[in-house]
Amino acid sequence: MCGTPDCRPPSTGRRSRNWQGPFRKTPGRLFGMGLIRLYQLTLSGFIGNSCRHIPTCSEYGYEAIARHGFWSGGWMTLFRFGRCGPGGSSGLDPVPERLDERQRWWMPWRYW
Repeated sequence: MCGTPDCRPPSTGRRSRNWQGPFRKTPGRLFGMGLIRLYQLTLSGFIGNSCRHIPTCSEYGYEAIARHGFWSGGWMTLFRFGRCGPGGSSGLDPVPERLDERQRWWMPWRYW
């Protein structure tokens, strides 16, 4: 066990999950991520753990908006809520790394 500063791992300078990742920090993304983070810190504790997916719906939404922006990530999150309800799917459902070529902003049903 080493107590000197030389033994500690180097600091990356990143303060929180909101500022990590290769995505651009646009106002829409920060607004959407802020709304989800606000939900996670306030209402999520009262509602309890009711999501049947991994990652949870709020984590999925946070990551989808961070990766794909407020519009695309928001639609992906909305459709994820639909899959999470009664009679929906369960299990591992990660956020796609890249959007499909067919997914255009004026066709939100393609994010399903």
